[in-house]
Amino acid sequence: MAFGEQPAYLRVASDLRRKIVDGALPPHTRLPSQARIREEYGVSDTVALEARKVLMAEGLVEGRSGSGTYVREKPVPRRIARSGYRPPSGANPFRQEQSEDGVRGTWESSTERDEVAPEIATRLGIQPGDPAMRTRYIFRDAGEPMMLSTSWEPLEVTGRTPVMLPEEGPLGGCGVVERMAAIGVVVDNVVEQVGARPGLAEELLSLGGVPGHVVMVLERTYYASGRAVETADVVVPADRYRIAYHLPVR
Repeated sequence: MAFGEQPAYLRVASDLRRKIVDGALPPHTRLPSQARIREEYGVSDTVALEARKVLMAEGLVEGRSGSGTYVREKPVPRRIARSGYRPPSGANPFRQEQSEDGVRGTWESSTERDEVAPEIATRLGIQPGDPAMRTRYIFRDAGEPMMLSTSWEPLEVTGRTPVMLPEEGPLGGCGVVERMAAIGVVVDNVVEQVGARPGLAEELLSLGGVPGHVVMVLERTYYASGRAVETADVVVPADRYRIAYHLPVR
């Protein structure tokens, strides 16, 4: 293969991708079979299979059990708004995660005591194996799953206090800032780092994605005088949503 020349499977995938984008293979159309690709492009079964895998990894096609591989309908991305502003007092969890005014949604949550893994311990500034309350959320917009969140709060901060369980008690369901203030902890900074990776099988099952789909992951940590009091991983399907930040001008 000459320098700069694409491998055969990428050339085949590129041509099929062009047909999908141009509408020659519209949504819900069955992708040519492996045998058809082999014959049409004059390539081996291995090359045909790898080309199909590329399109599937890109989220352009999806396999349907017992039926074949079909072109996916391209979703129109919707916006998830983030900002540096504190949500209003008593804001529900959906409103906390999507800061835009007027958003509505539902959520489910479960909380349990956890011994934190090394990565989470580093983010919280505690020792691996130290206890924390771990809360898992799934957020829905008009019934459609849109976001997952897993948060950890060190029990050395909230243990034996009225806010130890984030979704229970007098401040259950309120934001981190408001709950921490109730126990004399003043949150003064929040940091979010955004990355992307292939979704885990259980994440894609919850979010309605297919294997190989990419998710955006927000690593968010709240601080009080430099001490981490909560950290969370927020997982969003990259093909269906865009994250928009509203940053105040100082």
